[in-house]
Amino acid sequence: MSRAINRCVVGVLTTMLMCVGWALLMAAAALVFPPAARAGENPVPTAAARLRGDLVREAHAQWGLDAPVAVLAAQVHQESGWNPEAVSRVGARGLGQFMPATARWWCDQHRYSLADCQPTNPTWALRALVGYDRWLWDRLPEAAQSPGGDADRMWATLRAYNGGLGNWRAEAALAAGRRRQDIDAACGRARRAAQFCPENLGYPRVILVQRQAIYRTWGGTLDLRGE
Repeated sequence: MSRAINRCVVGVLTTMLMCVGWALLMAAAALVFPPAARAGENPVPTAAARLRGDLVREAHAQWGLDAPVAVLAAQVHQESGWNPEAVSRVGARGLGQFMPATARWWCDQHRYSLADCQPTNPTWALRALVGYDRWLWDRLPEAAQSPGGDADRMWATLRAYNGGLGNWRAEAALAAGRRRQDIDAACGRARRAAQFCPENLGYPRVILVQRQAIYRTWGGTLDLRGE
């Protein structure tokens, strides 16, 4: 009888030690590999959380209540990492990374004074990025003919933001079909130098496939088919 009790006690203690050991192992793993890192996600920058309300207001004002807020937030993340003072190696500035000439053109379009044309001002930058995206979107209705619909139209919008509307249209005119993939395949066959195609084609993919996911709770999304 006493032997049976001893075996039972030993078994219980062994099980308890195994459970404690497993719990300690899981706790250590959580410290070394936090959930975001294990999932391959990027955390939302602190600056993004502070500017969330401004972006959402601008998006709803210029796109409506179904605005693709998650896409726009992901684009700001990709452009500047939410750093209002960001300056690229080629001189693009602010949250939306507007080149000086593009910023002046945008301000002329909206009759902003020179003093009000401030790419490093977060309010100006978010309004300009959201507005310029909408301006491009409105000029790319043909992109919605692709089977992916609005998501493919946003892909074209982002390519135009990154590399110019004229370049996209010139390549679309040479494409073998109207699908997004057909037009992408024509990159570098018109006015754009082929060396810039990897960046231009990668730009919308990073935004729509990778970064958009971490802003899904912010508002509307546009998901590519089969991605």
